Amino acid sequence: MTIPHSKANDVDWTALRNFAMLRGQLRVSLTPKCNEKCWFCHNEGDVPPPFTHLHRDVLPRDREMTAEDFLTVLAALMNAGLKRVYFTGGEPLLSPLARPVLTQLPELGPDTAYTLITNGTLVRTHQEWLSTTALDKVKVSLHYFSDASLKAIANTRIGIATILDGIEAAREMFERVELNTLVQRENEHELHDILNFALDRRMPVQFIELVDTDFNTKRKGSAIGAQGIIDHLRTLTRDEEVEVSGVGQGRRIFRIDGIEIDVIHRELGRHHVGQCGTCPVRSKCVEGFWSLRVDHAGGVQPCLLRDDLRMDIRPLLADPKQLPVAVARHVSAFTEGTL
Repeated sequence: MTIPHSKANDVDWTALRNFAMLRGQLRVSLTPKCNEKCWFCHNEGDVPPPFTHLHRDVLPRDREMTAEDFLTVLAALMNAGLKRVYFTGGEPLLSPLARPVLTQLPELGPDTAYTLITNGTLVRTHQEWLSTTALDKVKVSLHYFSDASLKAIANTRIGIATILDGIEAAREMFERVELNTLVQRENEHELHDILNFALDRRMPVQFIELVDTDFNTKRKGSAIGAQGIIDHLRTLTRDEEVEVSGVGQGRRIFRIDGIEIDVIHRELGRHHVGQCGTCPVRSKCVEGFWSLRVDHAGGVQPCLLRDDLRMDIRPLLADPKQLPVAVARHVSAFTEGTL
């Protein structure tokens, strides 16, 4: 999907600015490649590694963006109001663009927030240059706490010790290191261990219920609700609140000795707008509209389950002033249900 060039003063910026004001994320996927093959992976809307592993002829999109392209898009969209940027993959540290992008991040004021989302396996390897970046936070996906559960969930020969060491490497560099854990049958017996690991190191952790996609339906039985971990957290603290404002899913927030533990709980609902009202995959979605995803192939989309809503921004890279205009129009069309 492409959008023709237009003048900035012809654009209604309301939807984009509201999205930014409600803490909507700009998620930048540097690569679809990963050294893990987690069964539940949605790969930010691209073909996930476990699916390619089983179907060698089904490949993710080719990389079309350069480091300069990513930096151009970042500066343009952040100047338009999107200040919360998350770098993802695949595993972003596998990308040759990770270093030139992350070490040249635009400096756009104190309200800017840069987060790296990683599986932790390569943090120690890249520690020297990562320590020079302007990243505000590293968020490590820790869905396992033993070699056995790591193998069952991620289908990798990498050991859990490598990931835990990567977490320690991140803590050596950055003040803010957080964990996120997808709740599932394969790690249900380790959730308390992961929680204790986080609390011992005073790291926030987020427990997340499964996002259902076409790629993980064969193991749908592995998905479990978050009520078990919620009940356990209630034995540890009475400091609990519910947040349903902003964009995306509702969450329960627990605080234990000042450490925030979030639970993304589908029973709290989610923020649906525009296209979501009549979306053919809405029944499978627990997310709502909470992020704009920029991918390595030059696409922008407001929903990981809807490739038909993906907009190609490559033709606009030569004229960066057109980028926020096109994205503002796209978000407006999405929220108005006219895409």
